Amino acid sequence: MRYEVKAVISGQGTVHLQLEADSEEEARRQVLDQGGMVLTVKRSFTGLSFKSNARFPLVHFSQELLSLVTAGLSLVECLETLVDKEQDANNRKIIHDLLARLYEGITFSQALEAYPQAFPMLYIATIRASERTGDLAEALTRFVTYQTQMDLVRKKLVGASIYPVLLLVVGLLVSLFLLIFVVPKFSAIYDDMNADLPWLSVLLIEWGHFVQDHGWELAIFVLLFLVSVSYAVTRQGFRAYMMEKLWHIPAVGERMRVYQLARFYKTLGMLLRGGIPITQALEMVSGLLQAHFRPKIEAAANHIREGQTISSAMEVEGLTTAVGNRMLRVGERTGLMGDMMERIGAFHDEEIARWVEWTTKLIEPILMAVIGIVIGGIIILMYLPIFELAGSIN
Repeated sequence: MRYEVKAVISGQGTVHLQLEADSEEEARRQVLDQGGMVLTVKRSFTGLSFKSNARFPLVHFSQELLSLVTAGLSLVECLETLVDKEQDANNRKIIHDLLARLYEGITFSQALEAYPQAFPMLYIATIRASERTGDLAEALTRFVTYQTQMDLVRKKLVGASIYPVLLLVVGLLVSLFLLIFVVPKFSAIYDDMNADLPWLSVLLIEWGHFVQDHGWELAIFVLLFLVSVSYAVTRQGFRAYMMEKLWHIPAVGERMRVYQLARFYKTLGMLLRGGIPITQALEMVSGLLQAHFRPKIEAAANHIREGQTISSAMEVEGLTTAVGNRMLRVGERTGLMGDMMERIGAFHDEEIARWVEWTTKLIEPILMAVIGIVIGGIIILMYLPIFELAGSIN
C-alpha cells in the first residue's frame, strides 16, 4: 500500500514523501528511521485513480546528467539545464526542488533522499559514495550500465512470454465463444432427436441448455469472478502467496532462485565498486529480493562481521551456486570482488536467458496442440449427432 507522508527531516525541512508500506505504523517507522518527524500520514488510493502516475525517468535523467557532467558543467549548472529542457510538470518540479536544495548548501545525496519514490536507496547510496571520491561521472556510469542490464533481462523475460500468453488467451476466447454462443444453438436443434449419442455429446448439449436457461446468472457469476481475480491480483498478500507457491515447483523454483541471485550479485557488485562496505551493501540489497531471502542475507552479513570470508558466508546461507562460489573465491584472491560479482550476475543472466528461450520453444507447440485438441474436440462433439443422423438415414 502507498502512503502520502508529510514530515520534517533534519537539513531538508518539510518534505512530502510517497512511501510503500504494509500499514500506517510502518510508514511512520520508515520516516523515523531517516531521523524525521511525521506530521501527517494518509493512505494514497492509486488503484482507482485515473490521474497520470508516470514514474520518474531515472535512467534517462542519469544519462543526461552524465553527459552534462562529462562536458565539464558543474552539478548546479547541470540541473539548471535539465530544468530548462524538461517538459513534464512533475519531473520538472522534482529537478527544480533538487536544485533549490543544492542552493541551500545540501549535498546532492541528501537532496535525493527527499524523493524516495523517484530515487531508490541504491541510487542515493551510489551518489553518496561518489561524493567521497569526487567522481560523480563514474558513479552515474555504473548505475546507468547496471539499470540498462537489469531492464534488458526483464524485457527478454516479458518478450518471451508474450506469444505463449497471447496464444493461450486467443484459444480460451475461441473456446468460450463456442461454448457460450455456438453450442446452445446446436443443442436447440438436437432437442427432438432420439438418436443414441455419445455421453460427451450429451454433456455438451446439456451445457447448451444450461446456458440458454441461466445465461444471465452465468454472466453475472463470470463478471464477479473476473472482478474478484482482478482485485486479488492487486493485493500484495495474494501476489506473495502465489509467488511462494511458484517457488515450490522444482524446475520453476530453481530458475527463480537463479534469477534472484543474478539480480543480487549485479546489485552487490555495483555497490562494492562504488566503495560501499560489504555489510552495508548487503543490507541495502536485501530489500530488492524475495522475503524469504532476507533472513539469509542478514545471516550472511553476520558471518562476515564475525570474520568469515564472503564466499564461505554465501555458501553456508545458500546464496550462491557452484559456479558462483568458485568465482567468489577468485575475487577474494584478486581483490576485485565487485567486478567478480557483476560477472557472476552476467553469467546467471545468460543462463536464465537460455532457459527461457528453450522453455518458450517447448511450450509454444504444446499450447498449440492443446488448444487445437480442445477446439477441435468441441466442434467434433457438436457435429457427432449429425453424423449419427446421417448414419441412421443410410
